[in-house]
Amino acid sequence: MTTLVFATNNLHKLEEVQALIGDKFLLKTLNEIGCTEEIPETGHTFIENASQKSHYIFNNFKEDCFSDDSGLEVDALNGEPGVYSARYSGSRDPETNLLLVLEKMKKMENRTARFKCIISLIINGQEHIFEGSVEGAITQVRSGTAGFGYDGIFQPEGYNMTFADMTSTQKNGISHRAKAVEKLVAFLNSL
Repeated sequence: MTTLVFATNNLHKLEEVQALIGDKFLLKTLNEIGCTEEIPETGHTFIENASQKSHYIFNNFKEDCFSDDSGLEVDALNGEPGVYSARYSGSRDPETNLLLVLEKMKKMENRTARFKCIISLIINGQEHIFEGSVEGAITQVRSGTAGFGYDGIFQPEGYNMTFADMTSTQKNGISHRAKAVEKLVAFLNSL
């Protein structure tokens, strides 16, 4: 079995991706390779950030690896919060970030938005990029109690509920991360 580092310490995310990848690859977390430092994320795009993280792991730990970067892009806000989704309000408090988006969208008619996820994989010294996105709209008010981040105000196209109204199985079936991971898995299975 080939080992692959996933640039995360989120065990739930690790288990989810490991289940999708199957038993051809064994995933390891940052903690498992001894990476305890904060990995830089100074890019201006999701691709730059994902690539920066995977290159950091590859260059410093000499391990095949992948990382992801994702966030919410709102058309009426010129693509904000984008790469700053986790710290849009200046803090990493998801509630404050969500409320700021709702406040800025208060008088906006165009509510189209998307969640986007980029995965950067470095394997055998070569980088490969995989992208997933889901189109939708920002709701007028929050709905649902599941999920995290902006899930309570994002209604995916073709659905009459937010991500936070969905079960994790429903959300994972259509989410931006699921789509990117699906492409990653297809590539890994072709090796």
